[in-house]
Amino acid sequence: MELDALQIREVLPHRYPFLLVDRVTDGEPGKWARAVKCVTQNEPFFAGHFPGKPIMPGVLIIEALAQTGGIAMYAEGTAHGKLAVLGGVKNAKFIKPVVPGDVLTLEASVTRSLGPVTVCEAEASVDGAVVAKAEITFVLTDI
Repeated sequence: MELDALQIREVLPHRYPFLLVDRVTDGEPGKWARAVKCVTQNEPFFAGHFPGKPIMPGVLIIEALAQTGGIAMYAEGTAHGKLAVLGGVKNAKFIKPVVPGDVLTLEASVTRSLGPVTVCEAEASVDGAVVAKAEITFVLTDI
């Protein structure tokens, strides 16, 4: 599975400034997805996080991972007409800062799914080095 920016907009309901996935490079619908986020110095959050020492906020890395998991779920087709909302985040770890110029590789794998609840293991890396990881739970709701 590969998706460009326009195709991602057809799959995810997110829009600027909260669409944090630039491209999907691989995956299997309903099972897993790999995506990228190109982190630029023009990101609006860098103005305040932190002046003189720009670091991508961890919560936005988690959100990018969650969107990658959402792509894996939505791309299968069973979630169409539903909205996947964040149900929980467990065991989040931030290992290394993400800074302007980094290309964030985002991977999410569905590990459990029962009714409207889906759990993904997610990991973000830069140049092959893991920078963050978490277990993310989604709940499908009616739009």
